[in-house]
Amino acid sequence: EKKREALAAGSPIQPIIKDVGEIYSRLLDHRPVIQGEIRYFVKEFEEKRGLRELRVLENLKNTIFETNEHVLPKCEQAMHDNLDEVFKRLQAANGMIQKLQEREHEERKLQMDKLMAREEKRVAHLEEFMKEQQNKQAEVDEEHRKAMERLKEQYAEMEKELAKYVSF
Repeated sequence: EKKREALAAGSPIQPIIKDVGEIYSRLLDHRPVIQGEIRYFVKEFEEKRGLRELRVLENLKNTIFETNEHVLPKCEQAMHDNLDEVFKRLQAANGMIQKLQEREHEERKLQMDKLMAREEKRVAHLEEFMKEQQNKQAEVDEEHRKAMERLKEQYAEMEKELAKYVSF
């Protein structure tokens, strides 16, 4: 363009060249118009959206600040207070469960002792019963042996008497 301006500077064509340049700029060079539109769009976008996002971010910042400064310490304190209470209750429950387990263990031991005593008593009773049965068996065997001897004697006497009668 400097060459063109230098060439046209002293000639009567200069106004024509200037007019053609302006027409070219208006018709074919859209950069200034587009840049203006872009600036306008960005400005509108930032004004409409930027303020809304700025408000949202400000609200978030306030909420986070309030949470960090007020809510979080209250929650921590409540948690510590409640955890101490829960821990005490758990310790009490644990102690009660241990006592119940000890009682249950003692009860089982007592039941086992009773069961063992009954078993020993039953075994002693069975041994006594078996001895009694052996004694009765010995008595029956002795009675049977005596009865056999009496029968032998009786049959021997009967044979003697029969022998007396056979001699006739």
